Amino acid sequence: MSDPQKPTLLVIDGHSLAFRAFYALPVDSFTTRDGQHTNAIHGFLSMLLLLLQNERPTHLAVAFDKSRVSFRTREYEDYKGNRGETPAEFKGQVPLLQQALQAMGITVLEMDDFEADDLLATLATRGEAGGYRVLLVSGDRDTIQLVNDEVTLLYPNSQGVSQLKRYDPAAVVERYGIRPEQYPDVAALVGETSDNLPGITKVGEKTAVKWLGLYGDLAGILEHADEIKGVAGENLRRERANAERNRRLNALVRDVPVDVELDSLESKPIDLDAVRPLFQRLEFRALMDRLTKLAQTDPSAAVGTGGGVTGGGTATEADAADETPAPAAPRSARPLGDDLTAWLERAQEAEPAGLGLHLEVLDGRVIGAGVATREETIEVQWQAGRPELEGFEAWLAGPAPKIVTDAKPQLKALARTGLAFEGLVVDPLLAGWLLRPNLQEKTLADLVERYLGETVPQGDPSQLVAVEGEAAGAPELAWYGVRLAPAVLAALPEEGRSVLADIEMPLVPVLAAMELRGVAVDHARLAELSSGLGERAASLAAAAYAEIGREVNLGSPKQLQEVLFDQLGMPKTRATKTGYSTDANALADLQDSNPHPFLGLLLEHRDATKLRQIVDALDKSIGSDGRIHTTYGQVGAATGRMSSNDPNLQNIPIRTEEGRRIREAFRHGDEFAELLTADYSQIEMRIMAHLSGDPGLIEAFNAGEDLHRFVGARVFGVEPADVSALMRTKVKAMSYGLAYGLSAFGLSKQLRIERAEATQLMKDYFERFGAVRDYLRGVVEQARIDGYTETIFGRRRPFPDLNSPNRVLRENAERAALNSPIQGSAADLIKLAMSRIEHAFADGGLRSRMLLQVHDELIFEVADGERDEVEAIVRDRMAHAADLLVPLDVQIGRGASWDDAAH
Repeated sequence: MSDPQKPTLLVIDGHSLAFRAFYALPVDSFTTRDGQHTNAIHGFLSMLLLLLQNERPTHLAVAFDKSRVSFRTREYEDYKGNRGETPAEFKGQVPLLQQALQAMGITVLEMDDFEADDLLATLATRGEAGGYRVLLVSGDRDTIQLVNDEVTLLYPNSQGVSQLKRYDPAAVVERYGIRPEQYPDVAALVGETSDNLPGITKVGEKTAVKWLGLYGDLAGILEHADEIKGVAGENLRRERANAERNRRLNALVRDVPVDVELDSLESKPIDLDAVRPLFQRLEFRALMDRLTKLAQTDPSAAVGTGGGVTGGGTATEADAADETPAPAAPRSARPLGDDLTAWLERAQEAEPAGLGLHLEVLDGRVIGAGVATREETIEVQWQAGRPELEGFEAWLAGPAPKIVTDAKPQLKALARTGLAFEGLVVDPLLAGWLLRPNLQEKTLADLVERYLGETVPQGDPSQLVAVEGEAAGAPELAWYGVRLAPAVLAALPEEGRSVLADIEMPLVPVLAAMELRGVAVDHARLAELSSGLGERAASLAAAAYAEIGREVNLGSPKQLQEVLFDQLGMPKTRATKTGYSTDANALADLQDSNPHPFLGLLLEHRDATKLRQIVDALDKSIGSDGRIHTTYGQVGAATGRMSSNDPNLQNIPIRTEEGRRIREAFRHGDEFAELLTADYSQIEMRIMAHLSGDPGLIEAFNAGEDLHRFVGARVFGVEPADVSALMRTKVKAMSYGLAYGLSAFGLSKQLRIERAEATQLMKDYFERFGAVRDYLRGVVEQARIDGYTETIFGRRRPFPDLNSPNRVLRENAERAALNSPIQGSAADLIKLAMSRIEHAFADGGLRSRMLLQVHDELIFEVADGERDEVEAIVRDRMAHAADLLVPLDVQIGRGASWDDAAH
């Protein structure tokens, strides 16, 4: 029988491949809603489906280690003793993986006292004897010894499990210079770090291979040990027991008494009904789609009938669900004129919740569109001035509900094209982000894969010109969107749907308009500032060189380490992989504890260089209209805060002289009279007062007193007038720090006071503001129970790691959960205010307009004669964005520049 005609037995080392998958895929990107990490399971199953598709095995089994205890640990207690604690995120994934394999009908093997490699060796030996072509999949190099003409090893590369290197005898000789059966001898001499098996000192792979070439095998090498000269020979004679022990331990057992017959491993059709419930629980929509397609294209592509754990374990049954194959997108019509108008009217009646819309954009302008119901799609080729498209223009501009995925850039394209637009009701990308703010799907394709279990056709990114039919066009993308929206909305809790409808969706057109407006910036001022910062950086560098008597690269951590810790003998900072930290925080602490002129100059040089980089990035971003057009990331943070990109306008220093000079370059346009800035005063502390209900904080805000002076008086037991500047600084740092999980150690470090004083300060604070203490304790504990935190408006942020056994992950989650309701509520407030201000300006027919949002600050261009009306609207909409237990105070400033308008 020729080799291709033989049955193929595929045996996989389960633990080996699961660990590889775990480290190959990011943990945070593979977590279910209930907090179960699934990256190892997903990576393993993805690899398995590729193997089923490419190798077409007739028989299959997956072997696992049952425990770390085996006959090898009895002989050598330190065997694999160097392996650390199993990562907390990995724990629990192997049982679920075994359940998934069992549901797929795959036999899972494990055996007391033996490792998975021994099971692979046993099945390979049986398979070879039974006339099978054997494929072994393992990341353990000990399995190389099993390779022969009938047994091939598929070994994952360093990138993970998606690419497998095929080792037949010729490939082993090419890679190692030895026959497969000689590999255990090489490993015995060299040792195996991963198994904690020390080899012969100073003997590496090349030396071991050379010795094998001379003496044949390990026994021959040891027999001639007295003839081997040099240090390596001396070490071999002294440490030969290591090699002998290693050779006993790395020999795989080929006759494990595992109770399984090869015939029972024969592939059978995939039982999709058995698989689906578990895949749904694990949220493996895309994998389910792949498995379904594999089963449909090759009904025999599945695996063994047993599906149980041989040697221990049980399978779990789950209720089956109905099979619903992925539908194909309907063919698109191209109606025009009255037919187009009639289709839109009929389609809107069929989809009262909204039609799907996706625009085709070229060079920032609309050239076409796809519109879809769940049953039909049409394509519109846009051209201005065509009478037969008037019905489409009217539909775009009308209130008919529309579903647009990633709507903001499409709204900008409509505006540039001169097309009015109304009626945006759902952006599935925003809805998906609200549901999974930490792990949000970033594209329509991501959402479709997760919530519909389908794959959006993608073009080949290597092709410069897309081939028609390869990638989804605008009608198909609109069709995915209209089907996607109800699936995502159904998964959102009621509070999340309110946040989407009341906060996020109204903000989309507002941000699109702000990005199109941009802000006027004075190029000459930025160029002058950049030149000055460059000169300052050069002067500081020269002074720093003079302090150490030579020039070094001030941006090189390696050279700085040599200067600071070797030449200057300064105390070591935090250890890193490349030495000791030279980051900003480490050097600032070092300068505080061990001041040195060079260190001071270095820190100043870094500040000047960083500022110049900010200035130059801003200058390069000035468009042909003399304005900077930043892009807002509406889904930029898990808390709900927005980001600013290309360029980032949120990283300009607030309280430094250089930051003021940068903001001086931001001006109002020639057709406007001034800039107006509006900022929430102490917004986070006001939200803290509301959420905690603390009577003392509420009294301070309602009385309009200086908060930190009021708190200082209570904490230090003095009259408000007697609160010194230092007292005020201390309570201010503590008040804000507590909201971010600041510890007594952190407070002492921040204020440069003794830890005992910081501890007492916090104790005194909590004695007088007990409701704050109770709130801070309760918010984390409630999140631990619920699995999420919630803002005033109902925005949820999941925290699955609050119950993690990993202390670092758990404590990081606790700190984030502490502040998330406060930061998230502040983000909600500013977003609500922005939408209401924009609508008020439009309703009042004002020419003034909102330009920027930077954290809790808004910047406006004010038209001549509209100052008072603009200020009244801004104050009212910001102050009444929500009804809290304390007033929302808004500070207003005006001026020709952003800096002049500061308050």
